[in-house]
Amino acid sequence: MTEGLLFVLAEPGRVPEAEFHDWYDTEHAPARVGVPGIRSGYRYRALDGRRPGWLAWYELDTEVLRGEAYQAIRRRSPREQSVVERLETLDRRVYELIDDQGTPVVESPVVVSVALSSGDERGLDAWYREEHVPLLLAIPGWRRVRRYRRVEGSGPDLLAFHEIDDVALFDRTAYRAATSTPWRSEVMARVTARERRVFGYHNTARPCPPGEG
Repeated sequence: MTEGLLFVLAEPGRVPEAEFHDWYDTEHAPARVGVPGIRSGYRYRALDGRRPGWLAWYELDTEVLRGEAYQAIRRRSPREQSVVERLETLDRRVYELIDDQGTPVVESPVVVSVALSSGDERGLDAWYREEHVPLLLAIPGWRRVRRYRRVEGSGPDLLAFHEIDDVALFDRTAYRAATSTPWRSEVMARVTARERRVFGYHNTARPCPPGEG
């Protein structure tokens, strides 16, 4: 089994917010976490004032996405089809795990996603492993850093996914030091695409009760 991440950015657009949340929380997300091999699912709201304003992410074995149970739930109900057609954005990406450091967190208060493409992936990987991640995890409240490679969808090739306690960590001297080293400057000079987002916890996806959904 290959450990992975289903990462979905959404912006309601013409869908009223109440309808958007009801669809996600009572149909869309419950159907996904009800599939064997999808271990958890969470919804987060943007804290950075940018769009898309919503993130849903699911921890899973990537093989599940090719299985019959998952393919069955991708056949949209009339309700889901109506909602999806009116969304401003539905950006679905699938990632495979490269590295996992730190302590597992349940319902992390804040997640930071940094998607990158680089002309020197080996150099980027070495910097993350040998300098950047150790410096971040030394900051109290910086809990976990997972890194992934994109295997489906659009966007930069790589993803660093951080789980932290509070956005106030960005104001710490240790954070500023971790993000201003000479090695970082050297690595970032070879980055060809970068998307950094900050999201706060909204809710946890629960499977549909038996006989529903």
